Amino acid sequence: MKNFALIGASGYIAPRHLKAIKDTNNNLLAALDKFDSVGIMDSYFPDAAFFVETERFDRHLEKLKYDNNIDVDYVSICTPNYLHDSHIRMALRRGADAICEKPLVLNPWNLDALQKMEIESGQKVYNILQLRLHQSIIDLKKKIDAAPKDKIFDVDLTYLTSRGSWYYTSWKGDLSKSGGIATNIGVHFYDMLSYIFGKVKKNVVNIHTHDRAAGYLEFDRARVRWFLSINYDVLPEEVKAKGQRTYRSITVEGEELEFSGGFTDLHTKVYKGIIDGEGYGLEDARQAIEIVHEIRNSTPIGLKNDYHPFAKLPLAEHPFNK
Repeated sequence: MKNFALIGASGYIAPRHLKAIKDTNNNLLAALDKFDSVGIMDSYFPDAAFFVETERFDRHLEKLKYDNNIDVDYVSICTPNYLHDSHIRMALRRGADAICEKPLVLNPWNLDALQKMEIESGQKVYNILQLRLHQSIIDLKKKIDAAPKDKIFDVDLTYLTSRGSWYYTSWKGDLSKSGGIATNIGVHFYDMLSYIFGKVKKNVVNIHTHDRAAGYLEFDRARVRWFLSINYDVLPEEVKAKGQRTYRSITVEGEELEFSGGFTDLHTKVYKGIIDGEGYGLEDARQAIEIVHEIRNSTPIGLKNDYHPFAKLPLAEHPFNK
């Protein structure tokens, strides 16, 4: 049984980490969050200590080590994107491996600094790249790997996940904290594309606003038109008619990838791999971080060249300007 601590216990993704720790038969010693709406912990680890102050959390872990000879093996990190780097560093200094949600960091050079800390501390940093364990993605990768090596695939990626006005007030609506649309809701898709199709060769941004982003990526084995949005209005009418607020579509050579389910236990599978010594580390995360960093810092070229059809949809006014 491994001992865990968790930072970001009140966040949306935290229950998946709590479940993963529980389902892999491990123990949560302590959790930290500045918000105290963490009743979900009762369903998994009711006896775990909880703190709203980093200093008391750190003190508790130190007392466990020196007073009770109990070490923390892993620190799970579910905090806002811009805090990941700092919380990973905290875990390594504590003598624990870090298991962090994506994006692992916001900038490529942060990975270089963390690599130095890994060497100095002897600890490891792992990223939650759960799409790599989705059966549809596993099957697609096998299909691409088996195809003629000179075959370049045409891919369309569309991910629409509606968010209300709250989004723009939260840290997610702050470019400096979330990294923007492409980073916040797209980084796991860019990792998936990198995992299947190889090295990125070209990265063009057509549009990038507060509620959507679209562009074109070339990989070793694929030409990808992509579109991401958090605006409900861009959803296809048939999706709205069903009362749904999310739509995802990946087509490869015009063929739709079945991608509607199979997400339930992916975090648990990632945790099991990490504990078994097979987790995804800093270098695994690098290309997706480089892609979103370039998107964030590129000047959009508009509706030119080979762009995603959804990029033509009317742009929406920012809620704060209404």
